[in-house]
Amino acid sequence: MITGIRARDLRLVRVAGIVWAVALLCVFLPGAVWWCAVGGGLLGATALGMLVRAHMRGAIRARGGLLAVIALVAAASAMTVGFAMAQRASAAELDGRVVDVYAEISSSSATGSDGRLWFDAQTSHAGIPNRPEPLRVPIRIGVERVPGLDLGTAIRVTGQVMATDPGERAALVVFGTDVEIVMPAQGVFAVAAQVREDFVDRVTRLPEPGAGLLPGLAVGDTRAVTPELNAAMLTSGLSHLTAVSGANCAIVVGAVFWLVALCGGGRTLRVAIALTALAAFVVLVTPEPSVIRAAVMAAVAMLTVLCGRPSAGLGVLCLAVAGILIADPWLSATPGFALSAAATAALIVLAPPLARGLARWMPQPLALAIAIPLAAQLICGPIIALFSEQQSIIAIVANMIAAPAAPIATVIGLLACLAAPIPPVADLLAACAWLPSAWISTTATVSAGLPGAQVAVVPGIPAALLVAVLSAAVGVVLSVDGIAARRGVRGFSVVVLVVALGLAGARMLLTGPLVGTTVPEAWSIAACDVGQGDALLVRSEQHVALIDTGMESEPLSTCLNALGIGRIDLLVLTHFDADHVGAAASVVGRVGTVLHGPVGSPEDARLLSELSEGGAELVEVSTGMHGALGAASWKVLWPRKESAAFPAGNDASVVLEFDGGEVPRSLFLGDLSATPQRMLRDQLRGTYAVVKVAHHGSADQDTGLYDLLRPAAAIFSAGVDNDYGHPRAETLALLDAAGAVVLRTDQQGRILIGRDSEELVLWAERAAASAEPTEPADDPLDVDDPR
Repeated sequence: MITGIRARDLRLVRVAGIVWAVALLCVFLPGAVWWCAVGGGLLGATALGMLVRAHMRGAIRARGGLLAVIALVAAASAMTVGFAMAQRASAAELDGRVVDVYAEISSSSATGSDGRLWFDAQTSHAGIPNRPEPLRVPIRIGVERVPGLDLGTAIRVTGQVMATDPGERAALVVFGTDVEIVMPAQGVFAVAAQVREDFVDRVTRLPEPGAGLLPGLAVGDTRAVTPELNAAMLTSGLSHLTAVSGANCAIVVGAVFWLVALCGGGRTLRVAIALTALAAFVVLVTPEPSVIRAAVMAAVAMLTVLCGRPSAGLGVLCLAVAGILIADPWLSATPGFALSAAATAALIVLAPPLARGLARWMPQPLALAIAIPLAAQLICGPIIALFSEQQSIIAIVANMIAAPAAPIATVIGLLACLAAPIPPVADLLAACAWLPSAWISTTATVSAGLPGAQVAVVPGIPAALLVAVLSAAVGVVLSVDGIAARRGVRGFSVVVLVVALGLAGARMLLTGPLVGTTVPEAWSIAACDVGQGDALLVRSEQHVALIDTGMESEPLSTCLNALGIGRIDLLVLTHFDADHVGAAASVVGRVGTVLHGPVGSPEDARLLSELSEGGAELVEVSTGMHGALGAASWKVLWPRKESAAFPAGNDASVVLEFDGGEVPRSLFLGDLSATPQRMLRDQLRGTYAVVKVAHHGSADQDTGLYDLLRPAAAIFSAGVDNDYGHPRAETLALLDAAGAVVLRTDQQGRILIGRDSEELVLWAERAAASAEPTEPADDPLDVDDPR
């Protein structure tokens, strides 16, 4: 045993772990709910009965008591799921229908990638229009931006609903077409909403950088955060600073506790006022999963202080987690809740030994400053790898630079909120909070722009296991306690890290200085792997067209660098959805001409203005326009000029045809649905060698169009395991029936197409996960060109 290290009591860890596992089992497999509830109840009752009737020794009695507690709390969590099953089943019957929903908003709102305002709500009635029936389930609602959609507001929404998969906290997703405020937020919710709005209005008058970020740092309101800054925060690993967490709750509780003590208040008064302030803070920032966890943990910690046994360690965290999962088992499958709990556990368990290990090479304060973000990153990394396609490499350094400014911005920002009745004071405090906010914003932007700030991964269990092994190896090498002190374990960890660094170095060479050795030279069409989005390239005589950019800059930049592309002669923005133009800011200053469709919002116009300021010529296109790219020609087949039937959006996507100059005759269909596809048939003459399938392969396709096109190769640009189920099986079957070779970025990564005489030559970054995989890059596959 290592001396000087106090052993931890892990009994509550077992309780929290088993409750979490049972909650996950029940929400993903509803058929197991009552088996878990009845089995846990019987096991707990039996253990309690044995404890009451039998005379047991202390250790056995303690184990029996722990078994009873675990069984009973697991049964309680399962019963919560069981009692909600009937209502959720009724909600699932509404799938695909247009309904009226009466609900009360239960979260803050945020702008989604589709431009809608999204928030959580709790329904009271739902059903066919004008005849909704009682129904009480949590839902997720997306509507056009409307003022007054605050926590506690009662609303009526009309829209199409989609049932969610098992494990989703929301039973339904509602795509609202009409929203009506039935009753504005009342009481404390109304006060909190007004305070937030006043604060957002006040700070957004301050200059950037920092103004849009400050509401997120202080009260968790991220509506003013630009998409570019949000992407930079994610890339740099700083996005957690805009999510209200345990740190914010600890600041509030600690500050109030200290102030009451300074005024001479006793322990009971201090705890009571601190808990009241905590409740008010939760209402102000809205009860998100991380806020709930942090608030419950802080409340339990305050109660232990009241009982004379102060504690804020692992046991308190486990009590908080178990209690929350009994009340809401669906949080067990929520990434935000898992990351919040994991980060707190990391600070309690992993940060101290890391700090002691790092102190061997540096001063203690610096070691602690590094250990805190490092511990959080090591523990949260495997969880992030389950669902994210990117892992931040720069996160630890960025957090070391930015994190000290976060509590300053939070405290001063909250004081600015409370000082709203005195505008001069509130303005002064907001201006003071702006400086640390600007520091964080600048850190995120600069660090996200560094080469290799992120590494792309395929999300899922294999990626999580790989990241977990690497994280464990780093923890063992840097720490000095417990298992890290064993020589064999430390040696194995060193070997793992050496191998990982060698592979990473090889990858950097192959995507950097040696990139030309891994990419075929004779390509004319490329589909970049940018996740759930479009980014396609056409090249003729070294002139390059980029059709859409995808959502995030990192995968687009990776693709452009790998193909050796610095200058873009022609940028085509088919329409302005985020999955098509989200990364456009990353090519500002490198574009010659921009072709775009109808402009639908001020954000669209702002993006075009940025491209114009970077030297690009803007051209709004419509049917019949044409031009040249090197030796190839292009022609616009859609949209029709000033069409009232198809305003800005998917159905007004720019559709281009390319031909000549070693470019196979190709058609890029944007996100057109079946109706404009049918109308497009009149513009087509002959067949096409390559077709980019519309809308990532959604089910909304016109069979007749693809029968007319008869493509030799069909490109599906979609993200791995995306929430939309793209590409849909029926669309894959449609293109297969049309005689096309199916090419999928979600399975094959980057795809390149060239010509050899009258044949197409295809390359893929990796083999397809199908019975007939596309050959890898060093073994091209020939396909007849129907032209």
